Amino acid sequence: MTEVGKDIQKAKAILEAGGLVAIPTETVYGLAANALNPKAVAKIFEAKNRPSFDPLIIHISTFAELYKYTSQSLGQLTEIANKFWPGPLTVLLPKRDIIPDVVTSGLERVAVRVPQHELTLSLLSSIDFPLAAPSANPFGYVSPTTAQHVYDQLAGKVDYILDGGPCQVGVESTIIGIEVADLVVYRKGGLAIEDLERNFEGKVRVNDFSASNPSAPGMLKKHYSPDKQVLVYKEGESYDKETAFLRFSSPISGYSYQFVLSESADLAEAAARLFQGLRALDQMPVKTIVIEFVPEVGLGRAINDRLRRTIAEE
Repeated sequence: MTEVGKDIQKAKAILEAGGLVAIPTETVYGLAANALNPKAVAKIFEAKNRPSFDPLIIHISTFAELYKYTSQSLGQLTEIANKFWPGPLTVLLPKRDIIPDVVTSGLERVAVRVPQHELTLSLLSSIDFPLAAPSANPFGYVSPTTAQHVYDQLAGKVDYILDGGPCQVGVESTIIGIEVADLVVYRKGGLAIEDLERNFEGKVRVNDFSASNPSAPGMLKKHYSPDKQVLVYKEGESYDKETAFLRFSSPISGYSYQFVLSESADLAEAAARLFQGLRALDQMPVKTIVIEFVPEVGLGRAINDRLRRTIAEE
């Protein structure tokens, strides 16, 4: 029986016993386990039906903890982490042996971040291990941004859901690493690429492709998808009445089923409402969801990245 509540001590006890707890963050809810316990981490993959070759992010409470779990400081990369943590930024660094291979899918680098959520930071501060935590949803489906989303999808597969309210950012963290002298963005996310460019003295290279054998979390091509067919909106095309629309800032006339991300065309609001919108449309009595891309600037780049993955082929 899955419980929902705000009891940090209960969540701590479950995690210490090797169980699973859904945790709130500013980005999305995560499905967490003791990252130093391989058996506990394996439960994450089982509950999500996640392929074992897709690595996980570990969550820590402070920047100082980074050096417990990573073996090398990479100058500007760690400086950027220190600047934007807590926040929606994940860094890839060489892992120490204390991190089990199941967390990194056998890769030499581990993805680490400090989430910006008071409840989860309190939980992380109360335990002596990091938390491995991908999004708390069945693999490939829309990420959860409320405790109810988690319950609807994983009830019976997670021991406790720590309810921290709606997620404020609403898309996953930006993942970065260093290759030679370049800063590489492996996954677009809640920290805008423009912010990275302003804080890195060198080339920022954006990964615009996905991989079947990912080197970082969140790189799989097909992801974040509703169960219904998803198409891209085309101006002037006619659609039948059994169609729902995901719109950026204004509804399209003549159709009943719609979700507008931000009536004020605010990209931060659109990002926070993106997964809520996809879930809402997926529950409407329609056969098809038609998506509209948003301006390709700031958080719009992360929103469009998620939208492209909803329509990608397997």
